[in-house]
Amino acid sequence: MTAVRTIYRIALLLVSGVVLSACSVTRHIPDGQYLVNKVTVEEDDKAPKRERIPSSDFEKYIRQTPNKRFLGTNFYVWLYDKANPQKKNKWNNWKRRVGQAPVLLDMSLTQKSAKNLKVYMDTKGFFSSYAAFEVDTTSKKKKANIRYRVHQGAPYIIDTVSYEFNDKALRSIILPDTAHTLVRKGEIFDITRLDAERERVTAMLKDKGYFNFSVGNISYVADTLMGDHKVAVKVVFKQYLTGYDERGQAIMENSMVYRLGKINVFPNFDPAAVRTDTTLFARLDTMSYRGLNIVYDKRMPLRPRILRNTIPLYPNYIYNATQVNHTYSDLMSLGYFRSARISFREEPRDEEQHTYVTYIGQGVDSVKSVAAKEGYLTCNILCTPTLKQSIKLELEGSTTSSFYGLKATVGYQNRNIFRGAESFDVSLTTGYEFMKAPDARKKRASEVGINTSLTFPRFLLPWHVRRYKSVNQPKTKLELSVNFQDRPYYRRTLSSVGLTYSWANSKYSTFSLKPIDINVVDVSYLDEDFLKHTQNQYLINSYRSQLIAGLTFSYVFNNQMKNMGRNATNIRFNFETSGNLLDGLEHLFSKPKAGHDYYTIFDLRYAQYFRTDLSISRKIMLGEKAALAGRLYGGVAVAYGNSETVPFDRLFYSGGSNSMRGWTPRTLGPGSVIRPETEFPTQLGDMKLEANLELRFPIWGMIHGATFFDLGNIWFLKKSGDYSSDGVFYLDRFYKQLAFNTGIGLRLDIKFAVLRLDWGVQLHNPNNPAGERWIKSLKWKNTALNFGVGYPF
Repeated sequence: MTAVRTIYRIALLLVSGVVLSACSVTRHIPDGQYLVNKVTVEEDDKAPKRERIPSSDFEKYIRQTPNKRFLGTNFYVWLYDKANPQKKNKWNNWKRRVGQAPVLLDMSLTQKSAKNLKVYMDTKGFFSSYAAFEVDTTSKKKKANIRYRVHQGAPYIIDTVSYEFNDKALRSIILPDTAHTLVRKGEIFDITRLDAERERVTAMLKDKGYFNFSVGNISYVADTLMGDHKVAVKVVFKQYLTGYDERGQAIMENSMVYRLGKINVFPNFDPAAVRTDTTLFARLDTMSYRGLNIVYDKRMPLRPRILRNTIPLYPNYIYNATQVNHTYSDLMSLGYFRSARISFREEPRDEEQHTYVTYIGQGVDSVKSVAAKEGYLTCNILCTPTLKQSIKLELEGSTTSSFYGLKATVGYQNRNIFRGAESFDVSLTTGYEFMKAPDARKKRASEVGINTSLTFPRFLLPWHVRRYKSVNQPKTKLELSVNFQDRPYYRRTLSSVGLTYSWANSKYSTFSLKPIDINVVDVSYLDEDFLKHTQNQYLINSYRSQLIAGLTFSYVFNNQMKNMGRNATNIRFNFETSGNLLDGLEHLFSKPKAGHDYYTIFDLRYAQYFRTDLSISRKIMLGEKAALAGRLYGGVAVAYGNSETVPFDRLFYSGGSNSMRGWTPRTLGPGSVIRPETEFPTQLGDMKLEANLELRFPIWGMIHGATFFDLGNIWFLKKSGDYSSDGVFYLDRFYKQLAFNTGIGLRLDIKFAVLRLDWGVQLHNPNNPAGERWIKSLKWKNTALNFGVGYPF
């Protein structure tokens, strides 16, 4: 403990020095100048709440903001000032690169910021608005606090909406669609709303063949002279600019409707070879397959049927931008391509070769309808394969004052093993745990396992299934694994085989159905002393050899990938049930095992239970890189029928890098049961509740920091003589049994992965004796160091 105390003192001394130094940055600021200390924008509290613009919307229009801070101090300014400008060496360069030059008050930028706020309120329909500011340079020496005040005034309201069609062919499409318009009578005249309507209409027309149509073909004419803060809005649909005549005058025509002509697919496109290999085009071969022209060099990397099933585009189809986006997503979901690009080129045609198409909208007289010219597009799909084979290495570790563990995984992947974008994965996992306590009877535990899987980018079914528009990225996964665990008190072998179907919808949801999920748990050794000293009979029964055969369903909602740098939500739901089909068949055609009240398959008792859990997490951005993330988690498992207990691997545990980070895995709970004197962690339950809150912030470059708070525990659902009632969930006392921890962490963001190190500190341990559960002193044994890959939630 002497060494630990010494480390604490050194860390405290360093932090104190940085804080004291960072507070003195104003000593280097010249007289008559001021460090921008604080900038605030006060929203208009007199405006109705429904119309009020929040202050956070104004922040991006402020031209001067204070320097970023570290732990509330001007550390970055202090570090920048510590660099000697006369010396150019690595140490001084590092100070200036990590530090930040002080932001000094510039009144011209302050005035521009006020003008920006006024312009922004104008775009929101508040033309009677104004913005003022105050600068306080007296409250703090050589520091300036800037406060902006905004007044919105009465908004301008849309009174009428009319349409003008210079492109007559669009009339019969647009007018029936006005039920979906974002620009309506009675709404505030918001320019951002008008822009959103232009984008909506453009997207709708691009799905109807208008390839060249853009937001520039839609303009607005707003008449604000009606008085009484009313606006008459006219939506103008302009013709398409095709060129200029010999006198330099613009030639305007109605927008054309396009169909797909040739569809060329390049499955092994190499952009570097295109620029440097002069013989490449001479070597290319082309195969025509069901509307696709597959262009390849040497050997075709994928079977033509795979490309045809993935690409939903066909010759003579009307151009549809949504289908093009689906094509890109489906190609990338194969897992074989590193990148894909889809480009279009208009096919040249003589005037007499053009055909015309007539759109007759709802309620439009066909005699008065106008035809649009039709053209054709050549589609080029350029796909660059990723590395066919790869090797991965994953590490996970955790430690406390008396225990540490390390887990390593080495894997191999072949992304195109049968030329159908099938992915073959095999991985070897080894784990090692060691007790530091000198009185531990058996100090070591280990495990080794091998996992194999084969994933097909389609559904493998014994019957033909037609493709549904709502089903994207279908996959079938076959899995086989064997894992051997050698613990001080048991040895067992886990073997499993599974069949999984997964798919996604067009937005943020993915689904997974596992109709075959068979696991065999063979316990070859169970320590007699463990059986004698373990009072929890429920836990002992969960270690027995058994067969687990069931069905699993999972649902995931995740909009983070499409909202990078913005607020995001992640929802995960899992449900599994086991033994129901076997139990029905056994009751029909068999009898219980002689001398027992349960059934067996191949002399193994099969498990019967259901298990479900739900995780809801939310990330809220607090600036460009800082974020506040939270998660709520709940799960429950119930054994019935042929089982007395839920299998060991299906029980819940708490602690570890993705759970309660003040504890290592399986060392917390259940309930407020006093933790037994056991050599290895075995704390499990059939119910779990947990909540996590984490503040994430940048430190420097790829290094990020976090401070977090976790609360939760595990319990048993039913009262039983097999275990203490202190471990049972009761609605009137469970909240007293919640564990609390806080902590800090470091994250190393290396783009393709996030390496994470979290140090959790216990605040309330319900498994300590009464009177000792609130942790009042910082001791190493009440902390845990957890290493992981990726964010915890």
